[in-house]
Amino acid sequence: MSSHPRPPESGSWDAMLPGPPSRNNFGSLDLSPSGLLAFASGASISVIDSRSLQHIGTLPLPPSPPGGSSASASSSASLSSFVTAIRWAPSSLPHSLVDDLPSPFLIAAGDRHGRLLLVDFRLRSVLISFDPDSVSSSRSGIQDICWIRSHPADSSSPFLLVAAISGPSLLSLYSATSGKCIWRYDASPQYLSCLRRDSFDFRHFCAISLRGFLLSVRALGESEEDISVSESQIRTDSAELTRLERDSFNSLPSSSSPVSAVFPTYIVRLAFSPQWKHIIFITFPRELVVFDLQYVTSLSSAALPRGCGKFLDVLPDPNHDLLYCAHFDGKLSIWKRKEGEQVHVMCVMEELMPSIGTSVPSPYVLGVVICESDSTLQTVAQIYSDIPPSPYSDVDIDNPFDFSDDSLLISKTRLISISDDGKVWNWILTSEGAWDTQKDIKNEELDTVEAAALMNKTDGMQSSEDRWMPEPVEQSESVYGSKTCFSSSSTVQDDISFKISLVGQLQLLSSSVTMLAVPSPSLTATLARGGNSPAVAVPLVALGTQSGTIDVVDVSANAVAASFSVHNGEVRGLRWLGNSRLVSFSYTQMSEKTGGYINKLIVTCLRSGINRTFRVLQKPERAPIRALRASSSGRYLLILFRDAPVEVWAMTKTPIMLRSLALPFTVLEWTLPTVPRPPQSPKQSALFSIDRANVATDGTSSPNTPSSDSKAASPDGPQDETSESFAFALVNGALGVFEVHGRRIRDFRPKWPSSSFVSSDGLITSMAYRLPHVVMGDRSGNIRWWDVTTGHSSSFNTHREGIRRIKFSPVVSGDHSRGRIAVLFYDNTFSVYDLDSADPLANSILQPQFPGTLVLELDWLSVRMDKSDPLVLCIAGADSSFRLIEVIINDKRTDPSTQPKAIKERFRPLPLCSPILLPLPHALALRMILQLGVKPSWFNTTGTAIKKRPHYIPGTASSAGDLRSYMVEIPPIGDSVVPEMLLKVLEPYRREGCILDEERTRLYATVVNKGCYVRFAFAAAVFGESSEAIFWLQLPRALNHLMNKLVKKSQQKDNAPASVPEVDESMMLSRITSKGKSMTGSTSQDPLTQGQMRSMAFEQHELWKNASERIPWHEKLEGEEAIQNHAHELILVGNLEGAVSLLLSTPPESSYFYANALRAVALSSAVSKSLHELAVKVVAANMVRTDRSLSGTHLLCAVGRYQEACSQMQ
Repeated sequence: MSSHPRPPESGSWDAMLPGPPSRNNFGSLDLSPSGLLAFASGASISVIDSRSLQHIGTLPLPPSPPGGSSASASSSASLSSFVTAIRWAPSSLPHSLVDDLPSPFLIAAGDRHGRLLLVDFRLRSVLISFDPDSVSSSRSGIQDICWIRSHPADSSSPFLLVAAISGPSLLSLYSATSGKCIWRYDASPQYLSCLRRDSFDFRHFCAISLRGFLLSVRALGESEEDISVSESQIRTDSAELTRLERDSFNSLPSSSSPVSAVFPTYIVRLAFSPQWKHIIFITFPRELVVFDLQYVTSLSSAALPRGCGKFLDVLPDPNHDLLYCAHFDGKLSIWKRKEGEQVHVMCVMEELMPSIGTSVPSPYVLGVVICESDSTLQTVAQIYSDIPPSPYSDVDIDNPFDFSDDSLLISKTRLISISDDGKVWNWILTSEGAWDTQKDIKNEELDTVEAAALMNKTDGMQSSEDRWMPEPVEQSESVYGSKTCFSSSSTVQDDISFKISLVGQLQLLSSSVTMLAVPSPSLTATLARGGNSPAVAVPLVALGTQSGTIDVVDVSANAVAASFSVHNGEVRGLRWLGNSRLVSFSYTQMSEKTGGYINKLIVTCLRSGINRTFRVLQKPERAPIRALRASSSGRYLLILFRDAPVEVWAMTKTPIMLRSLALPFTVLEWTLPTVPRPPQSPKQSALFSIDRANVATDGTSSPNTPSSDSKAASPDGPQDETSESFAFALVNGALGVFEVHGRRIRDFRPKWPSSSFVSSDGLITSMAYRLPHVVMGDRSGNIRWWDVTTGHSSSFNTHREGIRRIKFSPVVSGDHSRGRIAVLFYDNTFSVYDLDSADPLANSILQPQFPGTLVLELDWLSVRMDKSDPLVLCIAGADSSFRLIEVIINDKRTDPSTQPKAIKERFRPLPLCSPILLPLPHALALRMILQLGVKPSWFNTTGTAIKKRPHYIPGTASSAGDLRSYMVEIPPIGDSVVPEMLLKVLEPYRREGCILDEERTRLYATVVNKGCYVRFAFAAAVFGESSEAIFWLQLPRALNHLMNKLVKKSQQKDNAPASVPEVDESMMLSRITSKGKSMTGSTSQDPLTQGQMRSMAFEQHELWKNASERIPWHEKLEGEEAIQNHAHELILVGNLEGAVSLLLSTPPESSYFYANALRAVALSSAVSKSLHELAVKVVAANMVRTDRSLSGTHLLCAVGRYQEACSQMQ
């Protein structure tokens, strides 16, 4: 992949569109931190930009090497297998050119053959093929993949590990540098289903099985001794799984198959909470479980209501205590955590597959992923956007995300989903709450007091600390939160509502490709809108699919331009009528009782999208349609039937059948245009001039000149401009050429070849016709060609299987050869021959075949306009992919300096604003520019509302003057020419609008003047480094916190050094008695507004608050281990009274009684004397009750309770 948002190797036409993903891919998809979505489609990995939904590229995985443990494995190794698991590597952009860090484009991929590969998407190559398990080498399929990052103490840099589930129960760890397996774990008889990495500790990951077996693994190094494992069991109802096992016992594909292949409708997923450590969410088919890894117990369990489809996946919100759960029936449920508990309640159910505009039956949702990169930018927007605090001010009526009612937009979350009809869906989930004005008034008063106190502490951090107050309401016009509430007390929790909106969709190939058609209109094809202007060859390719849709691919953009739902079944034939209409057919076979076939012929207009049927019969026919052949002009159509006459139709607005030809045809082909088209008249409009520039077909010098499709010496004169001819072969091997002129069909009367040319050793199976040559191929692999004007003929044997298709390459003026043909064989391979050479077989251009896939259909792309332009083949693969291949002539490409650059560029409807795709030096330059601060007017965004931008400045940035004027400030350190050099490097990207999109540019405009640390956080978030962004956001508070501690220490030493211990002790006691209690019973916090900042809290009250919120989750847990952990939590937050009470509740029969009694007595002495005496009395009473009266008596005497000691002795 080229690092600039352009096609790979800007001088190459090579491109690929993937087929649709299916359930055989196990719904594998992953979103990188920088916003690149990778998903599996067949045997390929496709990558798109999640923001603009533009296809970046597709990488087909190479096939397995031959050989294996079984014959079946060896035979299947020749074909690529389904990709079943993919994960982006957790590697970020290097901070310098000398950093020896992994590429940010590394992807780990696994397939059904059990291969695990490390792929570099930028290089489009496989870097490492991980060693398979030598113990279980039966090609176990890969179920899931997870990246682990560890940094041992004796190593200077972290290293990466890849964890993978192979087959039903084998978990393995591989080194990402050597590819060796360093650790294995066999969980038989459990079925492992899912792997996930800890959000807070990249060394830790978990695996879950279908029956609730949970495996927690921590990798501290690259040796087997450094791997620690803990096992636990989650209670769940597995009755359905038992039934599925019983039903599928005799039909299991293989004992080594992954669980998603054996039980495709029984899916178990887990996800780590990004808000709380040690918390994971697990979805069984009809149950949601919240599990605490620290307590090794389930905190809550919620069953699905009746009528809801099974769980497909669970996605925690990065910024809020919300869960998004995808379901098998194409719906999305939103779950909100109850305040003070780890119990989630379903709030709403939304549709991920709209009922309007989708086919019946509805496509399946295969996978859903949440965009975490947006959440980091949303955090920056909420904290530092320069927005008034009122929820009603500055409402933009044109902004669909602004509301002028009493509702408050709390958050926006972006989701990406993929479906099996080849569509990628972009959703925005918004949560709204009612605005509480009474609480807001109180918050404003508190804001004033706290802000004044903070300003008195330090002046240097004033602006930053003001932004850190959580109360002000943030408002923005972008996805990062318009009128977003960042206050915990300004929203009414019971009135929060959720809404989902579809904001984008990308259409890839909708189904398995069955047919391919390329337009090559002659001069007799006129524009559909009328007039005498001839039609041009457009850069479009039509693909018929198995589902009955027709996808029109724009090869200049390598994207699906339109998709038409035409037939109810498989498209069995497809041809262009000129350059704006398509004709296709399908048929259905009737029942055995009635018999016959129903043939369906439809003409589709690309401009209007209207489908018109013709040749509609009332009764089924005896024979189905075999093929369609349309003339270059699109005026005539031949309909070939199986064992029935051929029909000739005039494709007017209302098609008319001209004649029926009752001859035993085997193949029929219309002639192609022969004479190259000259440059267009200068009086044509600019639009036509652009269209003519892409013309690659042939024609005459004037529309009034007789067409070359007819015979050159035709005596009919001007009437020949509407006549076209087709060549044919009969069953007996006879050849012929017919000419169609209006309603008349007559013999072309060619000059016949010698009698020895007709051979009976093979039936003619394919043909290509371009005046004056007819080329034929038979089922024995022979190729013959015949000049219809001179009668000369020749032949050679390809020594291959039968020939299925022959296609003439397009020619232009000055071509030295007009006899290049592409030949598709019955073994689904192809070759290119030059019939003008002395020995076509010896000089054949053996294009390297696609390893791992078969070729179903091929044709030449007819958009050449100069002899130096490359020859491009369009290929439909058996893996449902569509590919463009540039054919190499004479073992080298034509000189790129003579090629027009415009034809090589991929057209994109929007700029591809993905900075991570830039070359590494340019990406680092952009990062530095964002950090130094550049004026927003420097960006060249392409939004429609450019004048409404808050940073809009009339005019555009010019590179002619001093570019340093666009810097916010020139750095005082270093050479001032460095920023200008960086801006000049980025100038080509800026002119194309490929720097930042309008939303991120608008956000940058609001924070560029808020300080260098905010710009550093923004730059880190743009490149997907959320941890670094949060670090920069917390840096001002951390520095302020450190300065305050230093000031307090110096004041204490100067004022009262002798009383410091007493002061500290009194402060500690006050915290124990007041802070500890207040935290557990403090005012409630909004669970929707905690955000990612919680993970880097350092203030003492913040740490206490976070710890206190976890305490109520564990109050009702039973068991000795749970009591020990709960007491530890109470002690951490300073609630010693609660800890003493909990420890004293330990029964005397417990093995923990003496340890808990000792801890209770020690802790009570730090609180008060009365509590200490009470604890001793309780412990002594329990000892006496268990016949340990002497020990209890000694305790009572130790605290001076002699009378009670005597009573105990009695």
